[in-house]
Amino acid sequence: MHRIASLALSLAALSATPAFASSYDGESQGFEYPHPRQAHAFSSQGQSLSMAYMDVRPAGAGNGRTAVLLHGKNFCGPTWDETITVLVDAGWRVIAPDQIGFCGSTKPRGYQFSFAQLAANTHGLLDELGVERAVFIGHSMGGMLATRYALQYPAAVEQLVLVNPIGLEDWQAAGVPYTTIDAMAENERKTTFDSIKAYQLKFYYDGQWAPRYDRWVDMLAGMYAGPDREIVAWNQAQTSEMVFTQPVVHEFPKLRVPTLLMIGGKDRTAPGANRAPEAVAATLGNYPVLGRKTAEAIPDAQLVEFPALGHSPQVEAPDEFHAALLQRLVPR
Repeated sequence: MHRIASLALSLAALSATPAFASSYDGESQGFEYPHPRQAHAFSSQGQSLSMAYMDVRPAGAGNGRTAVLLHGKNFCGPTWDETITVLVDAGWRVIAPDQIGFCGSTKPRGYQFSFAQLAANTHGLLDELGVERAVFIGHSMGGMLATRYALQYPAAVEQLVLVNPIGLEDWQAAGVPYTTIDAMAENERKTTFDSIKAYQLKFYYDGQWAPRYDRWVDMLAGMYAGPDREIVAWNQAQTSEMVFTQPVVHEFPKLRVPTLLMIGGKDRTAPGANRAPEAVAATLGNYPVLGRKTAEAIPDAQLVEFPALGHSPQVEAPDEFHAALLQRLVPR
């Protein structure tokens, strides 16, 4: 009966989809960022690239500290809108970049994506901005990147905050078969507003949709519908392969920075589960279990659980999430 009710809720949410007709180019021109969008120009792998970011500062002196917000694969810097406001109001300087290959940043065709490379790119941005140490808050794929950053540049990290990070399990080792970037790209080309929403409804929000989530679906769908849809799909395929083949779970015991895990208990995100045998897929994405195992694996880790929330607690229940976050940010 529960499955039937959930299915009915899912169908009702999808049938209420508004007729969005947004179209953005490969660098999200036309999508409104909540704060001025700036660009960090640099060279990487023999290419001239531009990394979009928001650098938002408090009024007055603030608290002298910086938070760096790292987005997930199906997200962008703007998705941190409410978190930016809360932190800035609390005196923080907040930097929210779009990683190369995502949203407002360059979409390179021949780029070797790795978490180590994205960490180096981010480190270069912060160096240009004069930020030596910061609190790093990573959501979803951004949690994998934040972990790599903390392993790569531990002296630059005051605290690591992982918000429903993916990569708490090694999907390939668990039995999910590999698929090529070409095959992933072919699937990415089929992406629409409705397909993005259906995925997020099922895995992120436990079948419960709120109209305010549509903005973030439109943010992604507009790029797939725009003139640069081919390179958008290709970069998404490349970064999907990166996520699948570069797990960080085995290195959690090596972390040497204070770490806060913030886990929504309804999250069931498991990249690749759709191509896994049914028996394998059924074991993946159990975030209540994964969060507790990860807290045990990471030295000096603290776990905050939101049993009723899904993959994006900062979007789904911002007041609850931000109260917990501000309470647990370590003092300098």
